Amino acid sequence: MAEGFARVYGRGLVAPASAGVAPATRIDPRTIQLMEEIGIDVSEHFPKHAAAMARLPFELIVNISGHELPKGFTAPAIEWEVADPIGQSEEEYRRTRDRIQRLTLKLVDEIRAQAEAAPAPKPELVAAPSKTFLDRRRRLRKV
Repeated sequence: MAEGFARVYGRGLVAPASAGVAPATRIDPRTIQLMEEIGIDVSEHFPKHAAAMARLPFELIVNISGHELPKGFTAPAIEWEVADPIGQSEEEYRRTRDRIQRLTLKLVDEIRAQAEAAPAPKPELVAAPSKTFLDRRRRLRKV
């Protein structure tokens, strides 16, 4: 759910990837259904193990697993307390979805504010064409 929200709300700002410390073998159909209710398609998402992601260069990790992260992650991590809805009622799934949505929106807003407050990159200097290039171009025109 968090990756789905981050892809929509943080488009062009963040490149999210999600994984679990003990991932399921597939995305729960109720998750797909309840995300579709609010216009977010996660049907193509698939579970990945967190250990496989440890080698990737993340700037921030959001841990909602309630478990310690596996070794190997070097990026700073924040913890979100989110109840796991597996085996719960559809209403509990909605509460979990809505909580993750609020937390994701807040984080994306914070990242956007930081990006807007950062100084603009200096324009790159473009080297002037070399004298040799200009001389060759002039000679070609004369011929």
